[in-house]
Amino acid sequence: MQALKKILTLLLVVLISLVACQSNDDASTETTKDENTTNQSEELTLWETIQEEGEMTVATSGTLIAASYYDDNDELTGYDVEVAREVANRLGVDVSFEIMGIDGMLPAIDSGRIDLAANDIEITDNRKESFDFSDPYKYSYSTMVVRESDYSDIHSLEDLEGKIAGGGATTIYSQIAEHFGAEVKTYGNAGNEAYLSDVSNGRSDVVINDFYLISFGVAAFPDFDIMIHPDLKFHPTEQGLVMKKGETDFQQAINEVLTEMREDGTLTEIAETFYQQDASKKPEEEVEEIDGLDI
Repeated sequence: MQALKKILTLLLVVLISLVACQSNDDASTETTKDENTTNQSEELTLWETIQEEGEMTVATSGTLIAASYYDDNDELTGYDVEVAREVANRLGVDVSFEIMGIDGMLPAIDSGRIDLAANDIEITDNRKESFDFSDPYKYSYSTMVVRESDYSDIHSLEDLEGKIAGGGATTIYSQIAEHFGAEVKTYGNAGNEAYLSDVSNGRSDVVINDFYLISFGVAAFPDFDIMIHPDLKFHPTEQGLVMKKGETDFQQAINEVLTEMREDGTLTEIAETFYQQDASKKPEEEVEEIDGLDI
């Protein structure tokens, strides 16, 4: 009898152990399922996240006349702004714009603070190492603003040496100025008036910028002693939307709608609205290439 009790007690201990092990296995399985669900959520691509949230965030300056600026009704508009709006519309998502200086846009993309940047940003080999770009939606070239009274004593790119050039710290235009020996004076997220008035009054000598954009800047201040240099056209450019590196499905979705916009004439229509010319097509002018410029 005593032996039977011992056997029953042993069987009971084993049974309890088995139940405990099964409970631990079940808990482990549930934990694994939860972890897998969390991991799957964390692995959403940028485009999947945008689709899920129904909105994309776009950085722009709001100070770049014709590309990104506030109109007389204090509404944000411009070629790049309206291209971004139409892209979002065709992707079926809302768009919100975050105003910031050009120098902060690429870091904001890299950190995930914003999804895209739309601000006449040039597509370059160096930038493509760290970021992805859409197909170009604007083609242009660089020129410079000088004093009308004396050309700021600039008659060639080589004459930039020793001059003071107004520009953003990280722009290609400032890199061109430095490449030829100019000193760059930076302004943050300032409007055209600050740059151009300094050229006019002699606090700086030159502003290098996109032909289409700078044409509007000069026209807006007829009383300034400035002009677009009549003889210097250089560095052909292509501009696109900028996004985080590796977001290929987002890039593909954007490129598909940009192709639609090009084929149905929407890009041309938006470009002619803001530039009075079709900046969505390559210019026919002969433009000088710059040798040795590492961009």
